[in-house]
Amino acid sequence: MRTPFEEALKNRIIPVVAIHAAENADPLADALIKGGLPCAEITFRTQAAEAVIRTLAKRGDILVGAGTVLTIDQAKTALDAGANFIVSPGFSEKVVEFCLDQAIPVTPGVCTPTDIQRALDLGLTLLKFFPAEATGGLKTLKAICAPYTMMNLIPTGGINANNLCDYLAHPQVPAIGGSWMVKSALIAERRFDDVTRLTREALALAATVSAA
Repeated sequence: MRTPFEEALKNRIIPVVAIHAAENADPLADALIKGGLPCAEITFRTQAAEAVIRTLAKRGDILVGAGTVLTIDQAKTALDAGANFIVSPGFSEKVVEFCLDQAIPVTPGVCTPTDIQRALDLGLTLLKFFPAEATGGLKTLKAICAPYTMMNLIPTGGINANNLCDYLAHPQVPAIGGSWMVKSALIAERRFDDVTRLTREALALAATVSAA
């Protein structure tokens, strides 16, 4: 049986969302679903994150994860709000172990072989490569993946419509994380038709790349 996060990976794109007003949660979900992508990673970069996760979790028609989870307290808050998965920008053993104890999918951020080794020691095989473009992009990803053929990485940070296909073509990249289709300005300005359009365009691009 697939976990919620594995279900989210089927479309090969995880929308990474920083949303500042909880009242925009439902129209954002509607826009993503209309665009064919019923999934959102809501980052704890805003004070509205908990309320947004709670709103989306109650809907039942969209998978919702918590991103930028830095502490166990934030992970607890996300779980209480109904998050289906946890994502962090870096590798925290404490946060990972807490999530594993709670049997919730967790994808910590890595950008070095040492990070990957620590994750492997805890039994993880799906990680977030962050910040992808700032740390050398696909070239770096290929280099650090080479000794770790059992690992899959989700590159996030600087991914957009111009480079997503390059990343998705790599056999150890099951999906990418991106925010260009759900930019905070689009949400704040309630340009949800644009969110739907950009989401559809992103999915169409991803569909041109055969899954490894």
